[in-house]
Amino acid sequence: MSRDERAFEARVNDPAIPSALAHGELALLGVLPESSNYAFLARAKGEPEDLLVVYKPQRGEAPLWDFPEGTLHQREAAAYVVSRELGWPNVPPTLVRDGPHGVGSVQLFVDFDPAEHFFTMEVERASEFRKVAVFDLVINNADRKGGHCLLAPDGTIWLIDHGVCFNEEPKLRTVIWTFIDEPIEPALLADVERFASALARGPVREELSALLSPAELDAMVARAREVIAAGTYPEPGPGRPFPWPPV
Repeated sequence: MSRDERAFEARVNDPAIPSALAHGELALLGVLPESSNYAFLARAKGEPEDLLVVYKPQRGEAPLWDFPEGTLHQREAAAYVVSRELGWPNVPPTLVRDGPHGVGSVQLFVDFDPAEHFFTMEVERASEFRKVAVFDLVINNADRKGGHCLLAPDGTIWLIDHGVCFNEEPKLRTVIWTFIDEPIEPALLADVERFASALARGPVREELSALLSPAELDAMVARAREVIAAGTYPEPGPGRPFPWPPV
């Protein structure tokens, strides 16, 4: 069984994954604009209703010098698993499966207000973005743009676009540097500690091993431990700590 097949088997056992997302036939509706890799809006046919999804096929991934080729779709799914295990932030249900252009990530489409993003919400929703900042530290997010933070009609903030995360080397690039030197809330640190312990061994590690390499998993455990030891939100590191464009 291939890594993608193992990843799919793990995901279909997740009760938060709608049946249509996992099994529904995908009908492509169009290409999503302004994406560096091919991303399609699609309709997943299923019961009790069809779902809109975002399908990112592996064959549409642009090669990157600092990430293993053909792995961005797996990283999208891994980010969902980590968010699920931490209990925050909100990443739409995502899994690896086959589609019209081959294997890729399939993520539940979130209806959102295109006028809202991190920079319009950072003050009034600061407590939620503190969680996003810790999440990005743990997954080593190399591209947290403001536009990756979506506001749904019910007020929920959803996080998308996690294809360039989980590198073994420090790669953190984010627009969320609002909380420099502030203490990380004890409840968040407790969740990170619980996740790090689960990731070191057991079912969570086995599930993520279908999506990430052993070295990437070990590096994530180390990052989580570093977050706990520091206990505060960090300053921007050396190199390029900000993504471009910011939104």
